[in-house]
Amino acid sequence: MRIVYMGSPDFAVRPLEALIGAGHEIAAVITQPDRPKGRGGKVQFTPVKDAALAHNLPIMQPARVNEAEVVAEIAALKPDILVVVAFGQLLKKPLLELAPYGAVNIHGSLLPYYRGAAPIHWALINGEKETGVTIMYMDEGMDTGDMIASMQMPIFDNYNVGDVYEKLSDMGAELLLQSLHDMKIGVARRTPQNHAIATYAPLLKKEHEEIHWERTAEEVHNHIRGMYPFPTVHTIYGGKRLKVGASAVGTETMSGNPGEVLAVDKEKGILVACGKGNVWLKLVQPEGKKMMSAQDFIRGYGIKQGDRLESGKN
Repeated sequence: MRIVYMGSPDFAVRPLEALIGAGHEIAAVITQPDRPKGRGGKVQFTPVKDAALAHNLPIMQPARVNEAEVVAEIAALKPDILVVVAFGQLLKKPLLELAPYGAVNIHGSLLPYYRGAAPIHWALINGEKETGVTIMYMDEGMDTGDMIASMQMPIFDNYNVGDVYEKLSDMGAELLLQSLHDMKIGVARRTPQNHAIATYAPLLKKEHEEIHWERTAEEVHNHIRGMYPFPTVHTIYGGKRLKVGASAVGTETMSGNPGEVLAVDKEKGILVACGKGNVWLKLVQPEGKKMMSAQDFIRGYGIKQGDRLESGKN
């Protein structure tokens, strides 16, 4: 098929590579505009742009993809289909109806559950035991289109969001190729979603990065792994932010006030009291430093039993 591909983050790179490898013709790659990132404000390309450049593919970076002149430019490419993967802009009717096969999307959940911007993060934060990917026909709603195919995977307790992102990206690429084949030979399914049972995964905001120790140990642990390696969560120690990258639910019977350090252990890490139960912190990152093991933090920063980690903002 002749494809216009629309995507931006790492999650969208593997499907693009799979399309190229399968011999599909990529008429153009559309991705978000270059933006400054980090403390230095250095302009960075999206991961999809980097991949497109590596394959010498035509690139478009419109600030508003639905503007008439952009739609006309895409129409001039005469694509068979638009493939959209974590692009970052909603598509309106003129774009959705531009190609003979319409537009399809890879969504990182088992629709109709977890529609929205951050389905993988919220599945882990909410402690789900299973997730997956869905290939769907796009309409003007937020992930409301008819489904073509889906694939499931378990979420194990030691998985973080990065682990699941990587696995679902690979699964989505595989399922996309099969779905495009089925569409071309006319056997692709078209299953309407049950809108009555839909759930949502809203865009992550700064307040979602704050650990709340009054929650249960399971909730705190799921929050930490559901936000690592990006964007990460933090607590406050000694008046400064302390990011947390990994944890484990404690089995100890010790208890204390939420956020109280119950124990420091050179093998297990830092044991912190929650509203119910406790968690071992395994990876932490002090302000201005790199992520380090809890053991290194114990040696370098002198955290001790009875110290307190604060919830909320610095």
